[in-house]
Amino acid sequence: MFPCQRYLAQPVSRRELLSQSAHGFGAVALSSMLARNQTAHAATATSNGLAAQLTHYPAKARNVIFLYMDGGPSQVDTFDPKPMLDKYDGRSPHEVIGKVEPTQFANVGKILKSAWKFRQYGQSGIPISDLFPHIATCADDLAVVRSMVAPFSEHTFANYFLHTGHGQQGRPSHGAWISYGLGSECDDLPAFVILNGGLIPPGGMDCFGSGFLPAAYQGSVFTSGEAPVANIRPSEKTRGLQADKLALMKRLDEGRLQQLGRVDALESAIANYELAARMQTAVPELMDLHEESASTHEAYGLNDEFPNTRTYGRLCLVARRLVERGVRFIELTCPAGNGDRWDQHSSLIDGHTKNARSVDKPIAALIQDLKQRGLLDETLIVWCGEFGRTPFAQGSDGRDHNPYGFSIWLAGGGIQGGVIHGATDDFGYRAVENKVEIHDLHATMLHLLGVDHTRQTFRFGGRDMRLTDVHGHIVKEILS
Repeated sequence: MFPCQRYLAQPVSRRELLSQSAHGFGAVALSSMLARNQTAHAATATSNGLAAQLTHYPAKARNVIFLYMDGGPSQVDTFDPKPMLDKYDGRSPHEVIGKVEPTQFANVGKILKSAWKFRQYGQSGIPISDLFPHIATCADDLAVVRSMVAPFSEHTFANYFLHTGHGQQGRPSHGAWISYGLGSECDDLPAFVILNGGLIPPGGMDCFGSGFLPAAYQGSVFTSGEAPVANIRPSEKTRGLQADKLALMKRLDEGRLQQLGRVDALESAIANYELAARMQTAVPELMDLHEESASTHEAYGLNDEFPNTRTYGRLCLVARRLVERGVRFIELTCPAGNGDRWDQHSSLIDGHTKNARSVDKPIAALIQDLKQRGLLDETLIVWCGEFGRTPFAQGSDGRDHNPYGFSIWLAGGGIQGGVIHGATDDFGYRAVENKVEIHDLHATMLHLLGVDHTRQTFRFGGRDMRLTDVHGHIVKEILS
């Protein structure tokens, strides 16, 4: 695959782009980018498109932390209170809601009220469930979208759509598209990192792949332990021996490239090997949390008696450290163990309680920590599942999949905090006001990063492909 024009807009040279100080983050950032391009590492990255790129217009965010709530949290138990569920608890949804769509498991039970109370928080008064007492303290930083909709009600296809904008296997992930459009601001870590708490979502690694984009943009999975990547410690006895091996590999690779010309698979493999060598120094330092203060460990839940809180807290703290190092896109998956996914077809109270306990304290600490360090304004945080849950029961104590109306929230870079956008009906079943589609979420994410989603394209299969396909509108109402 040959290099392709990165944007569909009128092509301009890199020198012309560099002269347009209205782009990106201004003259200081441009000078920094120019200086970075003088380094050997950045020169290597440039040959594979990973050097920091200029944006279409001034960006509000430089990085994304995507908090993926695998399985689909219940909107009516988290961020969308519905008093009508209390009033009609135990009644037939056919009587009080009317027509209901077929569910994943064809098990439509009675109306099921929420087991948790909602309270208003912050100056904005956003209602948040008792499931999230810590996140609730950050209410004025959140833009809660209550009108999300999705086209699939099955996990695998819904995951593909959430991550790639298509409900089919093999398309580039949103993290790959963002890395492709913006490049990397970090020379010794991948631009797109998945912090895996123990579970890869349904759909597997194709949720994080590069698809038809060059392979250099695919996500790199880090586990939660101190050695998150295989072979992260050199096997050679001395640094000199490893350096000699790497130098030999570089000469052989360069010779092969001279013979074959530009070959994406080969160039990406070379870049990945060179990056892997640098990661052997960078990753152990990244994952060493001993330098963090005792109060930071406590805030993120690293001392919590619940193991999943400790696991997710470590991921959130590492995410902050990745942002500090310039990693562009970071996605966190759910921790393994009891209550490991938000997919409660039964035992809703037990499962959602454990899931919330896993993520609540660490996420609040992440928001507050980024804010204290002056990083929240340039870091976009997205909290999102692939769909929601039904307002009626599956069996007696569960909820089935519901893609017709559910809640997510965003915070940080370019987001107006303390707002609610959209609404579902009286039962939290269908979005009825200001519907937001997955394509709209992707368009908004790209916009905040300074990228016009209609212009970021890649030529493949005879057409110009993009993350949002031919869809997507920026949700301007939640922007600062």
